[in-house]
Amino acid sequence: MPHIHEKIDFTVEVFIVYKDKVLLRMHDKMKIWLGPGGHIELNEDPVEASLREVKEEVGLAVELVGGSRIGSGQGDLLPPVAINRHHITPTHEHVSFIYFATSQSSIINPEHEEDRSDECRWCTKEELLTMDLLPNTRKYALAALERLGGKG
Repeated sequence: MPHIHEKIDFTVEVFIVYKDKVLLRMHDKMKIWLGPGGHIELNEDPVEASLREVKEEVGLAVELVGGSRIGSGQGDLLPPVAINRHHITPTHEHVSFIYFATSQSSIINPEHEEDRSDECRWCTKEELLTMDLLPNTRKYALAALERLGGKG
């Protein structure tokens, strides 16, 4: 998806847990490990974007897990577990909505060939501690395992 705005875009990132492993995907352009995700399109909310990006990039049907809710009502969305803002370039930033999810399968099968990453990896806690990861990626992946490990 092209950028919606020249200075800032809204994105999602999903840390998917299957049993006692979390899925990381090598970002094709940035060459860093991240959870599946991408830009929120104009007609989407963060929950819809999360489910779409996961399906497109890794072909998994997941159940999203978010932050705590204050009841539910008309228009309420599943809150993310975290939100962060970071620079992509010196003049462009992303505000990322971070979700956790569980999957009933570990089989990676992207919807479209152009979404296939050269590398996807189900990681244990021990692997996360030794991999070359951005601090936030490690923090979110470990938190997802802590919260959801053994499920899925």
